[in-house]
Amino acid sequence: MKLEKIVLGVVALIAFVSCGKKQEASQTSELIYPTIVLDEQDAELRAIYPVSIKGREDIEIRPRIDGFIMNIHVDEGSVVKKGQILFEVNSPQAEQSLTSAQAALKSAEARVNTAKVNVNRIKPLAEKGIVGNVQLETAEDSYQSALADLEQAKATLKNAQATIDWTKVTSPVDGLVGHIPYRQGSLVNSSNVLTTVANISNVFAYFSLNEKDLRTFINNLEGDTQAEKIKNIPEVTLTLADGTIYPEKGKVETIAGVLNVTTGSANFRAEFPNKQGELRSGTSGNVSIPRMLKNVFVIPQKATFAQQNKTIIFVVQGDSVVQRIISVIPMPNGQNYAVTEGLKKGERVVTEGIVTLANGKKIQYQ
Repeated sequence: MKLEKIVLGVVALIAFVSCGKKQEASQTSELIYPTIVLDEQDAELRAIYPVSIKGREDIEIRPRIDGFIMNIHVDEGSVVKKGQILFEVNSPQAEQSLTSAQAALKSAEARVNTAKVNVNRIKPLAEKGIVGNVQLETAEDSYQSALADLEQAKATLKNAQATIDWTKVTSPVDGLVGHIPYRQGSLVNSSNVLTTVANISNVFAYFSLNEKDLRTFINNLEGDTQAEKIKNIPEVTLTLADGTIYPEKGKVETIAGVLNVTTGSANFRAEFPNKQGELRSGTSGNVSIPRMLKNVFVIPQKATFAQQNKTIIFVVQGDSVVQRIISVIPMPNGQNYAVTEGLKKGERVVTEGIVTLANGKKIQYQ
């Protein structure tokens, strides 16, 4: 019985020692921290801004005369050509003006003929002394007055014909027809928007930057003048509302010279080709502008932690680590930082397990 107890004690002791060794080995393995040695490289950043998209030309279509819509020749979303008839407006006033102008022209032509006949009749008599020159001059004045009335009647008729042409509302550009709020029989005038025609062969994407971001953006561009800097802005990428990336690249064309007083921001306009008509006026999305950083260090975000609005990383020095405050810019992938200040080439930093570290702690690393 005594021997059995001794054996059980020895077995328990061996088990305890074995467990302790495993735990010690486990703790030792946990103390081996992954690290990287820093080397300079170029990194691409992307600034993302919300945009509103408009056609190259978004034109409101209004009637130039008062009247009732007689015919609608297009439907919403129709593709139209410049000069194509969109609406016909019935304007009795315009028709009456045309009829009156035509009658006035005929009357003026008749007066011209009568006055010309009188001149031709009196002129030979005056040359023979049968009638006085005063009567001839009076007849010639009447003829000239009739000619002037004729020209005025022609101008009035021309205006009336132009007004009649206004009853046919045409498209000023090639494009797509927007919403049509009025229907056949509606009474309309020049204050009513019948529809909108958007030329979307190319589209404009509008976005804005606040004053601080604008200065940083401009200062990072090459060139002496704003025009030169705009030319050096790299091509931009458009991400649509559903998250898809538009295949065509765009180009920033203008930067507003005056800040918006209300928002304190400057408006940008980028142009995108739209040959397939995929982009519609009024849609939204995000535009991203690439920016290259030269000679920076790229580290994983999980290698850092924040403390009092400062980003801190652990740098290996000998067999221990020290904390270092660094300046970083987030990378587009959301996993890495580009380090702009605080580190040197060739330094080794810890990339994982930083929650178990403290300033001056001795470590093993790989």
